[in-house]
Amino acid sequence: MGVALDIAYFVGLLLTSPMWLYRMVRHGRYRSDLAQRFGAAPRCYGIQPTLWIHGVSLGEVNAMRGLVDELHVQLPDFRVVISSTTETGMAAAKKHFAPGHKVFRWPLDFTWAVARALRRVRPNLVVLLEGEIWPNFLAACNRKNIPVVVVNGRMSPNKGYPRYKMLGRFAAQLFNRVTAIGVQDEAYAERFVELGMDRGKVHLTGMMKFDSVQVADSLPGQEALRKALGLKPAETLLVAGGTGPGEESILLDVYAKLRETHPALRLAIVPRKPERFDEAARLIASAGFGCARRTEHLDGLGGSLGIDDVILGDTMGELRTFYALGSVVFVGRSLVPMGGSDMIEAAALGKPVCFGPHTFNFPQAEGLLRHGAVQVADASALQNQVNVWLSDSTAADQAGRDVQKYVRSQQGATRRNVELLCHVLGRAPAVAPGDVATDMLKA
Repeated sequence: MGVALDIAYFVGLLLTSPMWLYRMVRHGRYRSDLAQRFGAAPRCYGIQPTLWIHGVSLGEVNAMRGLVDELHVQLPDFRVVISSTTETGMAAAKKHFAPGHKVFRWPLDFTWAVARALRRVRPNLVVLLEGEIWPNFLAACNRKNIPVVVVNGRMSPNKGYPRYKMLGRFAAQLFNRVTAIGVQDEAYAERFVELGMDRGKVHLTGMMKFDSVQVADSLPGQEALRKALGLKPAETLLVAGGTGPGEESILLDVYAKLRETHPALRLAIVPRKPERFDEAARLIASAGFGCARRTEHLDGLGGSLGIDDVILGDTMGELRTFYALGSVVFVGRSLVPMGGSDMIEAAALGKPVCFGPHTFNFPQAEGLLRHGAVQVADASALQNQVNVWLSDSTAADQAGRDVQKYVRSQQGATRRNVELLCHVLGRAPAVAPGDVATDMLKA
């Protein structure tokens, strides 16, 4: 199976090489960490046991921060190393974990690359966030008796589940190579079981994203951002975060109409992917607005905005601070069929939150909708909902309080996932916060 997959991977890379080469030249992607992509992970020396934690992209890496902290508390004898796949994931991993932890690129799933990475890292346990699993990697771990646990696991009903279902028995073989999986909700648990995974390996632990957000009414740095942008106290701000292709034009049109009745309203657009910053700037200009880029409004200088300026958040890691400044928040990639962006960050800050109908990548949307968030079907509905909240501050405040309370009620998944990992390692989880997990007594 390994050789057949290697051949399939090679053919796939060959056929898609024009796309990779274009992105390398045009956007500078895939150039870094080439050796690590082929298994040259940092070497872990000594006898200290190692936990290898992997998050594919930005969202997974951010979600693992609390997990890593709790693992250090309960398993202080283990070192933790971090890997990621995407550019945004690597940037976040280096920001949050380096230099205290080794941070490296996840290897491509060629048998020799995987074997090389495992020889260098020598993990005692591999932890995968959310469920990106690769056949050759799992097979190699099984051969070496290295347990692999998925935490914060999910299975999309529109993408992941149908694709795995087409694999038939192979899907069951693949998932049963995993030692255990902690899933976000019961619906996900049932999908894994329906695909043939042993029910005894599936554990309902909840969504760690609720633990990784800061439930607060304000954030450090938000006033510095306000001053840098030049936002006046009397101005209100509509923040459109995590937007995708096709949405910025819709938002700009909605904004133009809202300004007729709310002249003090400002719009901040923060695209989901950094390679779209320049595109968003062009769209703002083509809609007849000035573009106030965050990178041109530096902290400490005291910015100013033109009367027709739209703010472009063209930095990484500041979306949450933009949300903190917002009077109303729209969460993007949801008016277009892209599955949505993370809406928990804004909800945790007590903001009135709305998003479009396409949120299939974020099952937490359903819970948020039952507790104050609003789903808008199209541009017209978005305009109406923002108008309602801008016109009725009491209703807006209540919607924000409701979603924030819901976020707080869903926290605790990180602790449950650490308990699962402790059991896999043969440790009894800590009973009280701050305690250390202990070796289980053998009967």
